[in-house]
Amino acid sequence: MHSLIPPMPGKARRTLPAQLGGRSEFKSAPVSARNRGRPKNECIDVEVVAAVLKQLRSRGYRGVTIEGVARQVKRARTSLYRRWPSKRHLVADAVVAQLGAEPAPDTGSLRKDLRAAVGTLLTGFAGPLGKALPGLVADMALDPMLARMIREKVLVARRRSIRAAFERGMARGESDPGFDIEVLIDMLTGPFYFRALFGHLPATSAMVNTIVDYIMAVVRPPAIGEPVP
Repeated sequence: MHSLIPPMPGKARRTLPAQLGGRSEFKSAPVSARNRGRPKNECIDVEVVAAVLKQLRSRGYRGVTIEGVARQVKRARTSLYRRWPSKRHLVADAVVAQLGAEPAPDTGSLRKDLRAAVGTLLTGFAGPLGKALPGLVADMALDPMLARMIREKVLVARRRSIRAAFERGMARGESDPGFDIEVLIDMLTGPFYFRALFGHLPATSAMVNTIVDYIMAVVRPPAIGEPVP
């Protein structure tokens, strides 16, 4: 039976809420859309990174929890979950914060680019990350998703940056073309990971210069009249 009371002029008929069987005229924006434009709180980032590294150092990856980090930085868990949906994201971002994703800026010199790149490892491993690295690497062997995230969020970006530095050096004539750049990157960065993992010798600023000098000796084109090895 149709209602005998006509709708009031100038006002649209109200639609029943969806839970009562009607069609909702209002759809809530997705979380990503609601959060878009929200200013990033750098202070929280610093606190969270410090808390994650502290837990990595004292408890290992398996001991890191978003709840524990939230308690340490005195924030609601929900505020962390909006930024880091899992503890894997937390750990990966903490490592990126320590090492940087763009370690080899374009300085116009291959030698300077490479020094900058390995300098980030020297600085990063001198802090809490260096003490946490052995446990983190062990946990990566047991957690394939953690290993994949560290590779994708940390190693891929850093290697891309260093690869670009070698390619620039080749284009400027500072390095012979044809080298396997992936092997060069391993040669450049490997000693820092090795010393951080095994602790048999400290990483030093002198080591930075020595390793870069060795790499440059390998890749530089021979001078005119110099015999090719």
